[in-house]
Amino acid sequence: MLELVSSGLVGMWLNLSGVNTRGMSPAQAVTWQGLSWVNPPTPVKPKIEQTITQYLQTLKAQGLDPERQALWLRNDSMMLIDRNGTIPVSAASLTKTATSLAAITTWGLDKKFDTIVSANGKINQGTLEGDLVIQGGGDPLFVWEDAIALAQSLNQLGINRVSGNLLVVDKFHMNYQADPQKAGGFLKQALTGINLPPALLNTELKDVNFVKLPTAPTEATTTLPQVAILGKVIVTSAAPTGMTPLIRHQSLPLVDIVRQMNIYSNNEIAQILADSIGGAEQVMKIASTTANFPPAEIQLINGSGLGVENRLSPRAISQIFRTLQQNLQSANLNLADIFPVAGAEYVGTLKDRRLPVGTTMKTGTLNEVSAIGGVLPTRDRGLVWFVILNKGSQIAKLRQQQDTLLQSLVNEWGQVTPTPLVVTKHNRPPAYFGDLARNIVIVPKP
Repeated sequence: MLELVSSGLVGMWLNLSGVNTRGMSPAQAVTWQGLSWVNPPTPVKPKIEQTITQYLQTLKAQGLDPERQALWLRNDSMMLIDRNGTIPVSAASLTKTATSLAAITTWGLDKKFDTIVSANGKINQGTLEGDLVIQGGGDPLFVWEDAIALAQSLNQLGINRVSGNLLVVDKFHMNYQADPQKAGGFLKQALTGINLPPALLNTELKDVNFVKLPTAPTEATTTLPQVAILGKVIVTSAAPTGMTPLIRHQSLPLVDIVRQMNIYSNNEIAQILADSIGGAEQVMKIASTTANFPPAEIQLINGSGLGVENRLSPRAISQIFRTLQQNLQSANLNLADIFPVAGAEYVGTLKDRRLPVGTTMKTGTLNEVSAIGGVLPTRDRGLVWFVILNKGSQIAKLRQQQDTLLQSLVNEWGQVTPTPLVVTKHNRPPAYFGDLARNIVIVPKP
């Protein structure tokens, strides 16, 4: 074993597994966050085959055809289990893994979408004598808090009232609403501060990784910044000539948007991203090319996974996860920065799941589809990439059986404590909705 360590083969093996060993001594490389590599990988034990057989028999007793269930387990050195692994089947919201990869490949993790706010008229004693113009840039996560912060920035520019209309141009979305007329209506409602949802300042729209709006009213004060708009919301194909840009609102970085999408499996965010990329066809092309799997193994009609027509093979999904991990590591991040992690979070799609601690994954659900895929850290097999695609209507039972199967695999291959760094979310500065710093003032304040 010492010869193996000194030869550098262990380091090469770990690098292939997605573990960055640069700067690590041979001894550190052998013991990776609790994973001991004293013994080289051995062939899949019959017990694991037996575990999978028992799992499929349980589904059969439930009235499901084992031949229509798909499973894929492998680490970066060998295939472990393959059941229908190259056949594209309905994958529900695991489709969002392809959308995630396509978005990150297209724009990069730090991409921010700009929304430009302009004045079509003069500002006179607190009133914009004309129209307020909103030019959308495709931000899929512009929400109530961002609109309230925008009202505050407009107040700071001396605008408390708009005598004209609210003009909406290009791709403006708000509260996951892609219809510009409805999104514009939300914006006007938020700017005026009238009839805002009671749950706005609670947890309705917030990820556990986002802090509350610092300027949000408390129980002691209900004062919100306001911009009264006397006119209507009008959607137009072109912005007026001669208008004056006021504010450039920046979205959250793409890495935070993708994380929000995956934790809550938000269909609207996924579809807005996919449409901005070029639609389902472009998502398929980018995903299959970047993750290096046959194009026939991905068949999509949208970017969200809504509809049984969205089909991916388990191999394709696994390749997408592995490619995302590689791309994220080059930016000193990992899958845990864009997907939920069991044992670290208890919101969104992780509610009521009993997955092994450290499992980093994405789930998917339709009326007759229950799917889960991701990566399972183990002591004996390192990172195990898994995909389970079930066809059946008893969703709660299917989820429970998926969790039990993954727990059985960890019991066989050994649990890792603490969770390996390669699947641990980084402590990045928290982003939050309604951050005034994301409103870049273009004109000097009065």
